[in-house]
Amino acid sequence: VSAQYAFLDPRRVIAEDRSHSQEEKRFYCIGRVGEGIMTVRFTYRGNIIRIYGAGYWRKGRKIYEEKNKIYR
Repeated sequence: VSAQYAFLDPRRVIAEDRSHSQEEKRFYCIGRVGEGIMTVRFTYRGNIIRIYGAGYWRKGRKIYEEKNKIYR
């Protein structure tokens, strides 16, 4: 499964990564990919999105569910 699909989720959450953004702005895209919620770490290089990390993390799922008002 490719990380870029998280950006296609219409309910995706984009947030700035303030704890790791010393020299360049970094961001998280949290979106549904297949059956899971993927957190993608990315930055912008000019007009290009550069993905530098991705995974299925509990914290990302929690943020996604809170922002989209999904209750278990």
